[in-house]
Amino acid sequence: MEIMEKEPITIEGLKKLKNELEDLKSNKRPKIVAAIAEARGHGDLKENAEYHAAKEQQGHVETRILQINDLIARANVIDVTKVENDGKVIFGSTVSVKDLENNKKISFKIVGRDEADVKKNLVYFRSPVGKSLIGKKVKESLIVNTPSGEKNYEILEVKYI
Repeated sequence: MEIMEKEPITIEGLKKLKNELEDLKSNKRPKIVAAIAEARGHGDLKENAEYHAAKEQQGHVETRILQINDLIARANVIDVTKVENDGKVIFGSTVSVKDLENNKKISFKIVGRDEADVKKNLVYFRSPVGKSLIGKKVKESLIVNTPSGEKNYEILEVKYI
């Protein structure tokens, strides 16, 4: 049996997973069960598209419930607010940087794989941006190779919030 490594996650990420799990169990699962029961009432299941769609949806929901339970069981919750801020970028920290090409300020939060969301500037700590930021301090410059090209940043602030 393969031993899975603990996956780092922030407190917010764990709350989000638990909320999703609760929603799946309390709302989505019962609705699908009701949809399956209703579709069964329509007769022949071989040609019943509603039944097959509901069963497929049920499979997706049950798979996600198992995934979330596994993620929670393996979670290594990191509370960055309990760590003394020495100005270094660490897992869970929020980093404000300046893009040296256009002088735009951007903030990133360094998070685990299941929390990462580029649109919300939640950056996976093993991504190119995450790897480049970890260990750096305020006023340090860094070069990040991204899919859209090379980015040059200067770290303006590091918060443990």
